[in-house]
Amino acid sequence: MALKIIMDTDPGIDDAAALTMAINDPAIDLKLVTAVAGNVTVDKTTANALKIVHFFGKENEIPVAAGAKQPLIKPFEDAARIHGASGMPGYDFGDDYGHAIEKSAVEALHDEIMAADEPITLVPTGSYTNIAILFSQYPEVKNNIKEIVAMGGTLQEGNMTSAAEFNCFTDPHAAKVLYDSGVPIVMVGLDITLKALLTADTLDKLAGLNKTGEMLHALITHYGDGGAEGIPMHDVNTIFYLLHPEAITTKEMWVDVQTEGPAMGETVGDIRGAYHDGKTNAKVCVDIDAAAFNKWFLEEIGSIKD
Repeated sequence: MALKIIMDTDPGIDDAAALTMAINDPAIDLKLVTAVAGNVTVDKTTANALKIVHFFGKENEIPVAAGAKQPLIKPFEDAARIHGASGMPGYDFGDDYGHAIEKSAVEALHDEIMAADEPITLVPTGSYTNIAILFSQYPEVKNNIKEIVAMGGTLQEGNMTSAAEFNCFTDPHAAKVLYDSGVPIVMVGLDITLKALLTADTLDKLAGLNKTGEMLHALITHYGDGGAEGIPMHDVNTIFYLLHPEAITTKEMWVDVQTEGPAMGETVGDIRGAYHDGKTNAKVCVDIDAAAFNKWFLEEIGSIKD
């Protein structure tokens, strides 16, 4: 039976690739996509989610809902310098890609989670604002969530400050709500996403696979992240974890989120288990088989029928 998931996302180029995997892999049943302000403003992230869903002809099967326009407290700061002004430059999706449903992201999340006949998996790949509001307004949903596989955080150096990764920096107060929620969490952070780089060889092969490969190649070559060693597909690692956990090393620990001062957004892991009476609140991804990730990435895209 396919794993039922909801993606809360802010497309974004790597989000688009993660959505592509979630929509097309038969082992995953994507029930809902909710958009949040992050890489670009929420009107653009919602439009970009709709574009990907429509690209695969799933607009009548996978609803898209618009969510939070700004973080809970902190002023909004986008990543257009990395993802471009639209969030997904490089490919023409046309103008006829449908509309978001009338429900807000929080209402849609509540209804989908509570209607599920078994606990559902949440996969946030943007800031966690929608989920923080959901938990505040509808705490009962926690009982029907299997786990949260969240892209974000780092135990090492950040990519917004020396301490903070982008998703947690964007809304640190929401990140704290997430990690304090009591729901099982898998932290898919920079500790692995900066190791699982798409190589030049992978990128060279991508465009020739099919129409999907052509689309993703066009987006990724407009991505302002990465360097000579390769290009990180941060959000795609969440889907890789769901499908191939054996390729990722994890360590259970307690993770705290800093919400004030120059370390705002930092995720601090109690790596010695010394400060929370031995309790843990997250399974943190600490290593990954990068070659397996590249092989899987091409196989996933290559299996999609035009």
